[in-house]
Amino acid sequence: MKRALLFGPILFVVVLITLTVLKYDFLLSLGWHPLNDPTFDWPSGLALGKYGFIMTATFIISGLLITALALRLKADLEPATISQIGSTLLALSGLALVGLSSTTDPTIRMLPATTWHGRLHDLSYVLLGLTLFSSMILLGFAFQKAKSWKLFSLYTWVTVAFAVPAFIFKGPAFYIFLFAILLWMESLAWKLNKA
Repeated sequence: MKRALLFGPILFVVVLITLTVLKYDFLLSLGWHPLNDPTFDWPSGLALGKYGFIMTATFIISGLLITALALRLKADLEPATISQIGSTLLALSGLALVGLSSTTDPTIRMLPATTWHGRLHDLSYVLLGLTLFSSMILLGFAFQKAKSWKLFSLYTWVTVAFAVPAFIFKGPAFYIFLFAILLWMESLAWKLNKA
């Protein structure tokens, strides 16, 4: 099971890149542009149209693997309040990623009304940001108190320092957010795999 946790971020990256290449013209038709408007219906728009089920499945699988990673981390860290809350929030961020499997509404659409699944998708996105960043900040403090995790504490806070502004300001910086978070999760999985 520990090795399976290594594949969550890798799966997400591979699917994201592959579908972006395969659906490039479709994404452009949604209003997306890789440099001028990289977050316009991306990556959520990859769940629309042809091959959309692959992105939907990826949201679910990657989210469940993040939740499992958080539960493994919770078992590995000392049962202090801060580590338990941080791990729980990380698990909730995984479930929020699962919530992104509710199909988004395209920003440019014929009907003005949003759908229930589009609202659920948007809510899941907000919850993902709130739980993920909160968990990382708390886990940074928890890592600082654990001898074998001290260096990971600084790495966690540096990741948050780069990822939060990129998450908020969007644009091409959003790629920095994705890269920083996925690299942090992969590093966390590797560290737990060695434990």
